[in-house]
Amino acid sequence: MRIITINVNGIRAAERKGFFSWLEKQNADVVCLQEIKAQEDQLDERFYPSGMHTYYHSAERKGYSGTGLYCKSKPDRITYSPWEDINSEGRIIQADFGDLSVISIYLPSGSSKEERQAFKMEFITERFLPHLRKLQKDGRKYIICGDWNIAHKKIDLKNWQSNQKNSGFLPEERAWLDKLYDEVGYIDAFREINQDEFQYTWWSNRGQAWLNNTGWRLDYQVVSS
Repeated sequence: MRIITINVNGIRAAERKGFFSWLEKQNADVVCLQEIKAQEDQLDERFYPSGMHTYYHSAERKGYSGTGLYCKSKPDRITYSPWEDINSEGRIIQADFGDLSVISIYLPSGSSKEERQAFKMEFITERFLPHLRKLQKDGRKYIICGDWNIAHKKIDLKNWQSNQKNSGFLPEERAWLDKLYDEVGYIDAFREINQDEFQYTWWSNRGQAWLNNTGWRLDYQVVSS
């Protein structure tokens, strides 16, 4: 099974930039989308790829957040998170195929203001981690794909020294991922096979971050053990 995860930063903007032409060539079985930034009534047939079953989970607030899934085979079922506030922001959508579940997630960012950072930490520590512990024990296989909004280690961002007090690379965020992997037993699939430096998934729009590869690895495919 070939699974792709991508933060599209607006599905309509991505379409204008050729996203769906690119996607046709990827031969993906499942595509996990984050930050679709659209309501379903704003999306016409261009946003429903031929040969794929399409599921969008939009935020209540227009032009914000949202996740989605494109699936070559029809899932047995589609579910969302057990939390109303997370569902109102369209942050988690899950497709079940037999004993395998593929989840597209867009974890909250704390970079905009202190209240959002507090919300992020409350969610991941008090609710999401216990939920992931339960999933690890329920006998299913899980692939959790998406934008986790945390760079785990120094290797996962270019300018780690200057970002140690910034959301996305705070000690408590990194420690949370340590616990997820080392204690709960999930696996960072990419790092399991690739230990290379300068492997990033997000670049700021400021300066020449893309040209200089001044990036962060914020997007993961995390698998149950």
